[in-house]
Amino acid sequence: MNTTATRPASRPSPTPQSAPQPTPQPAPRPAPRPNLGHTPHAAEAATGPATAAPTGTEPETKPPRRGRGPRPGLRRLATVVGVLAVGALLLWLWRATAGGALSPEGRTTLLVFAAATAAWTLTRVDDTYIALGAGLALATTGVLSGDQLFAGLGGETIWLLICAFVLAAGVTRSGLALRATVFLVSDAGTPRRLVHLTTAALVVSALAIPSTSGRAAMALPVFAAMATALRDRPRLVRALALLFPTVILLSAVATLIGAGAHLITARVLEEATGAGIGFVRWLLLGLPLALVSSHVAAELVLLLTTRRADRRAPVALSAQAFTAARQGAATGAEGTGKGSGSDPGSPLTGPLSPAQARTAALLATVVLLWCSEPLHGLSPALVALVGAVVITAPRVGTVRLKDALRGVPWSLLLFMAVTMAMGTALTASGAAEWLTSQLPRPAADAPPVVFLAGVVAVSTLAHLLVQSRSARSSVLVPLVVAAAATAGVNPVAAALASTAAAGFCHTLPSSAKAVALFSDVDGAPTYTRGDLLRLSAVLAPVTAGIVLAFAVGVWPLLGVPPR
Repeated sequence: MNTTATRPASRPSPTPQSAPQPTPQPAPRPAPRPNLGHTPHAAEAATGPATAAPTGTEPETKPPRRGRGPRPGLRRLATVVGVLAVGALLLWLWRATAGGALSPEGRTTLLVFAAATAAWTLTRVDDTYIALGAGLALATTGVLSGDQLFAGLGGETIWLLICAFVLAAGVTRSGLALRATVFLVSDAGTPRRLVHLTTAALVVSALAIPSTSGRAAMALPVFAAMATALRDRPRLVRALALLFPTVILLSAVATLIGAGAHLITARVLEEATGAGIGFVRWLLLGLPLALVSSHVAAELVLLLTTRRADRRAPVALSAQAFTAARQGAATGAEGTGKGSGSDPGSPLTGPLSPAQARTAALLATVVLLWCSEPLHGLSPALVALVGAVVITAPRVGTVRLKDALRGVPWSLLLFMAVTMAMGTALTASGAAEWLTSQLPRPAADAPPVVFLAGVVAVSTLAHLLVQSRSARSSVLVPLVVAAAATAGVNPVAAALASTAAAGFCHTLPSSAKAVALFSDVDGAPTYTRGDLLRLSAVLAPVTAGIVLAFAVGVWPLLGVPPR
């Protein structure tokens, strides 16, 4: 901006003509924004040629418009309506449970659960903080003892996740995960092969990398490399941006450690039925579902976001593209933690480095021991602890223990420990059984598919109210297990169907951390809210149908009948 003659200058002007009078010029045509759908702060942060828009020969280079959030007036109105609805619900619960219809402990549990669910839904307060407040309320009112509240932190499920995160940090640091991806996708040849090979790699990552947010952080540099190599094909890059979080979320059902919600489900089933679901059984039931739903979703993403000409044009991805993108992976992958990024010096092609060879052998041993638990009797948590100790051992491991522990999501572990205790209170106090008795039931002679269809539908849509996947399971699974017992449905089948269906959370960027992470990537065309809504309108019923088909047609063949 030119300064005026009266404004004091910090240094003298070199010539009297330093502030020339502006001359009339024709109005320039507005140029397309270079951030291709990024938010304004992302456009300001992006520098270099990677942020430049592709050539203007393709119509899709026009930046998509981001959907705006609700107006402040509408937001306030929605908040008021929500508060009134919660107040009405709490009042109904208070009156309905009066007169000895429910024990005082069950009554308190229902009120605390309703308040916590409302806070998770209507406020922006941290989910873990809300859970801690709810757990504290249950403990101070005598519904839970102090030992019951604190026991979850020392439980086997928490140890399993801690050790799995440490093991995942060592695998990522060695470069083995990125190397496997390069091996799979470098010779894809066509967009369809690229999409399905990427899907296969993401499904396999669920076997070793716990939690969807951890896998998303690990996969972000891979997507950045693909986006750089395919910068002249924005529609295909946008399809890949949708593909990564979609597959990460749907493939989590493959393993017990794929999401914290799975461990909550296993714990609730163990307390309600006396028999939980171990790593091997979950793998047997979940991996086929993860493969089918992930590849179907990948095909839908490809068809909905690209044109026939895009799918026919060949693609070429080289290891050099991944090597160049990895240099900035430490700063580009949010949430990986210091020291958890891939080592820039680890090879991506050729012979394995000694560290990669040791890591591959250790990972194969851990997964093999997990899968053979019935033979040796070692718990998955103990096996994971052995792997974590080896992967962080001096001169043998690939990451220091203190660096690996920085990447552990302690807030998530606290949340899980408290919500598992809350689930215990909901079941033990009789609150879950009473609440399910107030819900409409199918006819006594109705087939199990009717009950399971309702469970799948509610679980699929629950992410619109409760964003946290673990929170959804802590609320839904105890109710589903109690309702299944009264409806004559196998509680294991109902709980698995609910947990698998709750894995769908693609409707909004705020619906899941993985969706938010890939919605705004510097230098790459990503998706808008409209893209997510169009995908969800098709993918939600398809995913729900696949889960229901497995519950009534596939899982009975694997030992989990619907009745």
